[in-house]
Amino acid sequence: MAKQDAPPRWDRKMQQRLSRGEAAALGELYDRFASLVHGLAHRVLGDERAADGITREVFAHVWENPDAYDPKQGPLRSWVAALTHRLAVQRLRATETAALAQGGRGTTEELESKVRSASVAARADYIVTSMPTPLRSALELAYFQRRDYRQAAADLGVTEDEARRRLRLGLQLLSTAHDTGPVGAPPEFGGAR
Repeated sequence: MAKQDAPPRWDRKMQQRLSRGEAAALGELYDRFASLVHGLAHRVLGDERAADGITREVFAHVWENPDAYDPKQGPLRSWVAALTHRLAVQRLRATETAALAQGGRGTTEELESKVRSASVAARADYIVTSMPTPLRSALELAYFQRRDYRQAAADLGVTEDEARRRLRLGLQLLSTAHDTGPVGAPPEFGGAR
């Protein structure tokens, strides 16, 4: 297993290319992470247009501040997800606070509850998209196709014990979304300090 202080080569090279101002690097980064960024932003904000705006903000921030990413703190993917989460939550708070100030319904406690719920949902999405494919496939079969572990085992071509193991591990990872961020995520996305 790689050391925590040794980030993947792609992450380091991408940061170096962005620091040199290579537009092609930004395009590659966008191709790799745009769906993650947009999905997380949409999950927090619940609005396609707002998610588009956050997606633009995230990639503009990365382009203008490539050195803000510290490879020693974790994967570039986690850093981009944390940045997305932070910007989306800021936007949600600003939008909801403005609505409250203009006489909208609700209280500040309800606003914070909405922000917490959106954050948990975004972390859960991140965990699912980041987990290994075998775990994600087992969870998708169980959740979306209502398969039990026996049916999932048959569909995946694995033993029943292996299907149970994948489902259990996937659910354990997913359960961390409520009170902590994704495994390996930076502190601002709820990871361990």
